[in-house]
Amino acid sequence: MLLKELCSLSGVSGDETAVRNYLQDYLKDVVDSLSVDKMGNLIAVKNGTSTSAPTILLSAHMDEVGFMITDITADGYLKFEPIGGIDERILISKPVLINRKTYGVIGIKAIHLQKMDERRKVFTSEQLYIDIGAGSKEDAEKAVSLGDYACFASDYFDHEDSISAKSLDDRAGCSIIARILQDRYDCTIMAVFTVQEEIGLRGSKVISNWVKADLALLLESTGAADFLSIEEEDWVVSLGKGPALSIMDQTTIYDRGLFHHLIKTAEHHAIPYQIRQGTQAGNDSGNIHLAGEGIRTMAVSIPCRYIHAANSMINKNDYENCYALIHQFLQNIKNNNWEESECAKKSL
Repeated sequence: MLLKELCSLSGVSGDETAVRNYLQDYLKDVVDSLSVDKMGNLIAVKNGTSTSAPTILLSAHMDEVGFMITDITADGYLKFEPIGGIDERILISKPVLINRKTYGVIGIKAIHLQKMDERRKVFTSEQLYIDIGAGSKEDAEKAVSLGDYACFASDYFDHEDSISAKSLDDRAGCSIIARILQDRYDCTIMAVFTVQEEIGLRGSKVISNWVKADLALLLESTGAADFLSIEEEDWVVSLGKGPALSIMDQTTIYDRGLFHHLIKTAEHHAIPYQIRQGTQAGNDSGNIHLAGEGIRTMAVSIPCRYIHAANSMINKNDYENCYALIHQFLQNIKNNNWEESECAKKSL
């Protein structure tokens, strides 16, 4: 399965090579052009069948949160720095994969050796280390170098209704775009798989310097807080209720015409959807909607529990319905007069 393969790859921000290479190989026979810019973004173009149809930009980021090795102690332990927004409270005992070949475990003093005041503390990454079983610095240096990347070493679990894995943010979005590119539409599709989103939307900044498109759809994963310990009004999105459409976040106020057009598309094809209730966080749309003279932009997200952790979780139906919504939207974009439709006129 495409999503499983993508999630199994190491692609920490700044080290997306394995993910990019996989996507290039997957798409090489179905798109009209593939290119990689100096930042490492992958750009795939699939020409449309109609010269009057608009150019649609689809974007998802390849990178995941992870770690960089910053020091090797005399005893052979590895010090590290988190890359991206990781809750350091979840790190203890997590297995990691360094440089795609060396396994280790994030460690701390065992609880039965800790003093009572230590047990009440939250350990920070500065106090943690990665143990690869080396007995000395010299032994560790045979396998690891300063600056090496490490990702969570987590298995992919296919449950009855859900999927849990690392890097669902945003390999789920990448896989949907890769599936979309298997078909040809009236509109031309420019698919952008960006780098370094997790550390400041950096890849999309480079894309925004040159890209020209009529519309842009950002495919993302968004944090679902539908837990028993949280009031329902604060859930933001919920698993199993369909892809989430955003009104605004910290980087973008989304195009209201596109927002209503996607709702109309979902309702016409009986595709479940939900409105993302929160306005926190942001994504690559923050740069893309400001490209050139501006690009009308929307974010369509897959609700995801435990985002930026060793294992996240999405609902299978949400994933498939996200694909279905994007597919039907593209099927119905016949020309550049799409915005004259009644649904697109329902803007504020």
